Amino acid sequence: MSNNKMLSVNKVVLAPMEGVADATMREILTSINCYDFCIAEFIRVVDKLVPTHIYHKVCPELANIGYTKSNTPIRVQLLGQHPQWMAENAIKAIELGSHGIDINFGCPAKTVNKSKGGAILLKTPEDIYQIVLAVKQALPTTATVSAKIRLGFDDNNLLDEIVSAVVSANANQLTIHARTKSDGYRPPAYWHLIGDISKKYPIELFANGEIWTKENALQCMKESGTKNLMLGRGALAMPNLANVIKLNQQQMTWPQLCELIKHFAQLELNGDKSFYFSSRVKQWLRYLKLMFNEADWLFNDIKTLKNKEDIIHAINNLQK
Repeated sequence: MSNNKMLSVNKVVLAPMEGVADATMREILTSINCYDFCIAEFIRVVDKLVPTHIYHKVCPELANIGYTKSNTPIRVQLLGQHPQWMAENAIKAIELGSHGIDINFGCPAKTVNKSKGGAILLKTPEDIYQIVLAVKQALPTTATVSAKIRLGFDDNNLLDEIVSAVVSANANQLTIHARTKSDGYRPPAYWHLIGDISKKYPIELFANGEIWTKENALQCMKESGTKNLMLGRGALAMPNLANVIKLNQQQMTWPQLCELIKHFAQLELNGDKSFYFSSRVKQWLRYLKLMFNEADWLFNDIKTLKNKEDIIHAINNLQK
């Protein structure tokens, strides 16, 4: 049996990337890939029920019974530190149509951590336990509860305790970004530490971090001991990466990507973030140029442009 066959992927999930993987990007990426599900950007929970319009703003797919236009199920992600209010909002998210609840214990943003949300909770596994338990107990047994963590905050010394907290609270799934908060997004990702966890705990595990190619995915599965992957920045750099991994597709060609960029630009212009059109297009190109030389050329052509019409003209002239 070949190594590729032994390491064939099980589930591939699109990561929640704040300020990047919004509804428009989710629509684009799920339209060309067979993702098993995707997770929305986080909804911040403080000390009350979040208004319904915020849920629909962050996750407009809820209006389509929790599916993207390509019928990929979506899961709301909650970020907060109060078990009761996390539970109350989890109930609301499920009632609105979310396919399960994901809990954010990994966000490295300083503003979030200062208010005791995201990765700062990795310092206090007991708080993680209480939050996951409250959410799990508040929901029907059929509802999936997942958590997303990093290896730790400053180091990975508490990793076992963190995972034990999630598992003891009866979460259904756990995603581990294979770096600490202090590591940020600097390579490498320490997939082997996920492998240590996979041998100890009976939970459906997803590995995340530094998966840019199929070769990365195979190595990650080998080291992490799981066949479930969550794709983040790699999915932005190679838009059909999920299908490259799952279906052995070839990386999409530049002409194919040109059509996708044009579609993205049109969606952005017609969406509620059209004011940010210029920065949104440039933001994606910063990722695309990691895999496509032509994207680097396009980025250099438009990086100083501010006028929407000039940028649209450059995009519409792609491959002409």
